[in-house]
Amino acid sequence: MTRLCAAVRVSRATYYRGLDAPPAEADTMVLRDQIQKIALQWPAYGYRRITGELVRQGYPVNHKRVLRLMRRDNLLCLRRKHSFLRTTDSTHGLPVFPNLAARLRVTRIDQLWVADITYIRLRWEFVYLAVVLDAYSRRVVGWALDVTLEAELALTALRIALAERRPPPGLVHHSDRGVQYACTDYKALLAEHGIRGSMSRKGNPYDNAFAESFIKTLKYEEVYCNEYADLAEAQAAIGEFIDKIYNRQRLHSALGYRPPSEFEQAQMQRRAAGKGRA
Repeated sequence: MTRLCAAVRVSRATYYRGLDAPPAEADTMVLRDQIQKIALQWPAYGYRRITGELVRQGYPVNHKRVLRLMRRDNLLCLRRKHSFLRTTDSTHGLPVFPNLAARLRVTRIDQLWVADITYIRLRWEFVYLAVVLDAYSRRVVGWALDVTLEAELALTALRIALAERRPPPGLVHHSDRGVQYACTDYKALLAEHGIRGSMSRKGNPYDNAFAESFIKTLKYEEVYCNEYADLAEAQAAIGEFIDKIYNRQRLHSALGYRPPSEFEQAQMQRRAAGKGRA
């Protein structure tokens, strides 16, 4: 190495600095352009999720470089605080289920579903969204939007999930202790399909973290970016976000930066291959 450096008349220190030199500016500009395109398509993506998308597209890049370029181009996500409206009434006095989800090790789809209700602000009023998610794949398997917080809202979301997935008996359904989930009709529908009920500990929202995480994503990436004139407009926009974007396109860090539908497909293919070898 010393002879080579002498032959080209550079010091060894200069040679080694060259090995650590930053990429060519042209390559950096291409990467910055692609980062900006992803940030424009997914305004709420942070630098780690954008790194995941870049890697999927074939760019050999790490999250530290992406963070540096996003800071340079002022693309880091700024999030705002919003008002809070309570949707859970757990003072109903109805019997509640024990927390089965806390002890459950989830290893496959349709093993644990999580359910929750949140509010959506329209131009002149609030409406309410009930969702059911598969905890393993993070996929929304059922949802319903209406002007009422009555139990029928949660029941509609559950019926849609059951029709879509047709889960085998033994599935665990986890929710908070809200009256919508503790009522007789909801429990009867769970029992009819051989589903075991599970509920969070009182005053502990972390027990239902999967559903809370989805709601946070929905609010920041869809609801807070728009103003819905009425229920029909909200249903159309939120439905498109859930079915086409969240379930089929949005990358999830917990899924190896894959969307839920792709993750589920990979799991089914792996299980089929395992059965074929058996």
